[in-house]
Amino acid sequence: MEKSIIRLQDVWKTYQMDKVEVPAVRGINLEILSQTFVSIMGPSGSGKSTLLNMIGCLDFPTKGKIFLDGQDTSLLSENQLAQTRGKKIGFIFQQFNLLQHLTALENVMIPMVFQGTPEAQRKARALYLLDLVGLNDRVNHLPSELSGGQRQRVAIARAFANDPELVIADEPTGNLDSQSGQKIMDMLVEFHKKEKGTIVVVTHDPVIAKYSEKVFNIIDGQIVQNHKQAENILWQ
Repeated sequence: MEKSIIRLQDVWKTYQMDKVEVPAVRGINLEILSQTFVSIMGPSGSGKSTLLNMIGCLDFPTKGKIFLDGQDTSLLSENQLAQTRGKKIGFIFQQFNLLQHLTALENVMIPMVFQGTPEAQRKARALYLLDLVGLNDRVNHLPSELSGGQRQRVAIARAFANDPELVIADEPTGNLDSQSGQKIMDMLVEFHKKEKGTIVVVTHDPVIAKYSEKVFNIIDGQIVQNHKQAENILWQ
C-alpha cells in the first residue's frame, strides 16, 4: 500500500487585514505520496507560498489538519515539531539562504549539527553530497565566490543533508538563467532517483512543472481539479 508523506485535511489559512479576514488557502484537501516528485503550480497570489509553508510545517492552518508521515502536527509541541521538521524535511529556497561567512562544506553540514550528528559523519555526508552536485572542487569556497547556479547546488546538497523523507523547493530556479535552471531541475530529478525522497516543487513555470510526476494546480487558494480551467490560466 502506498504511504502518504503529507496529507492536508480541509485546510484553511486566513489572515486578518485591518478588520477584514482574507483567506489565502480555502479548504484544501491534498495527499502527497511518499517517494513521488510533484509540483504545486499557480500564478502569483494564488496561495502557493502559504500552502508551501504549511506543507513544510513552517506555519499552521487556521482550520483543518496537516499530517506529516501519518502524524497530526497540531499535537506536537514547538520543540517536537522543530525536531521532526529538521529530520524529515529539507528546504530549497529561491534566494539560496546560505550563510555567507561559512564555506560550501560548512553550509551543508549545518542541518546535521542540529540533529546531533557526529562531526566526522557530518563532514563525510557533506562531501558526498557536494560531489553529487558537482562541487567537489568548491567545498572550501564561500557563497560570494560561487555563481548563482553553484550556490543553488550547495542549497540542494544542504536540503538532503539529514536524508529527509520530504524536500520542498520554492521556485528553485527563479533566480537563475534558463540553462542553469535546467541543470538544477536535472539534479533534483537525479537526487529523487538516488536518495528516494519525496520532492515538492512550488512554481509558476510550466516548464519546471513538466519535470514532476504529478501537478497540483492552485488558483485563488484552492486546488483546481478541472485541468482545462488550469490550462487557461496564464502563469505569469
